[in-house]
Amino acid sequence: MTDVRPSPMSKGEVGWGILATGGIANAFTRDLVTHGHRVAAVGSRSADNARAFAEKWGIEHAHGSYDELVADPDVDIVYVATPHNFHAANATAALENGKHVLVEKAFTVNAAEARAVFERGRSKGLLVMEAMWTRFLPHMAYVRSVIERGLVGDVRSLHADHTQRLPSDPAHRLNDLGLAGGCLLDVGVYPVSFAHDILGDPVEVTGRGTLRDTGVDVCVATVMRHRNDAVSTTYSSMETRGPNTAVVLGTEGRIEIDSVWYFPAAVTVKDVAGQELERFDEPVTGRGMQYQAAEAERLIAGGKVESPLATHEQSVAVMTTMDAVREEIGVRYPGE
Repeated sequence: MTDVRPSPMSKGEVGWGILATGGIANAFTRDLVTHGHRVAAVGSRSADNARAFAEKWGIEHAHGSYDELVADPDVDIVYVATPHNFHAANATAALENGKHVLVEKAFTVNAAEARAVFERGRSKGLLVMEAMWTRFLPHMAYVRSVIERGLVGDVRSLHADHTQRLPSDPAHRLNDLGLAGGCLLDVGVYPVSFAHDILGDPVEVTGRGTLRDTGVDVCVATVMRHRNDAVSTTYSSMETRGPNTAVVLGTEGRIEIDSVWYFPAAVTVKDVAGQELERFDEPVTGRGMQYQAAEAERLIAGGKVESPLATHEQSVAVMTTMDAVREEIGVRYPGE
């Protein structure tokens, strides 16, 4: 991993800047505040929204523009929580102002944008990380350890779904093609990223989906063949809610992740006869987004530009897979 210059941190702590004030920004900030991280500033296109957010979470600086936020000298790292189509521009602006960045998933709208942001971060010697927070959760570390210990033998397949009943209003950002709305980038990225994490990058990708009248995808299924001919299947939807579980199948057993698998969840390891071998069930306070924050702070303190749990290469690979899926189902965003 490439070494970089350490970030100047106020009073020995990383100062977080929250870029945008929507639902995911509130969820992340709640976990930051609850677990003692220092939130230095918030920025919004609306000064009123910024002030309200700052008051809610006890943040000192409230900025009425994103430009003001990324220029704030008390901010060391910017958390980008805008719609997907703004991620690349917002992250680049932060990097140009010498800030590390944690960018919400999906990282950008396509692989080309992702590569450009990562390259800019490396050239500036700054941490750039995708906020695929599930990868940093304790139960995911446990799943990887089960595989590494060989408890389920050779892993041959997995299935994961992420399904929610989300707004169908054509005016909602999820249904706006211009904002890179749709199922895949918002919810499908979770199981697709999980398949990459466990089985490695796919060598074949097949996607099928259904589109709304606005042109966005409302449900997506994928079948991917990975290295060693392992196969993954994923299903994502924003019009129906299913079990939201995941299972990893090996030659000697299986790993079952309870609902909701991409949140902190219990994990059961079973042998081929279905007998329980181990169970992991570790309580987590809050949503669990504090783990990615702790990882980012650790990396900044150590002068690193990427996380081994969410490398630049891995994030680009996930975007490449989703590009291929969108090509198959007929989703193209404006400007592509």
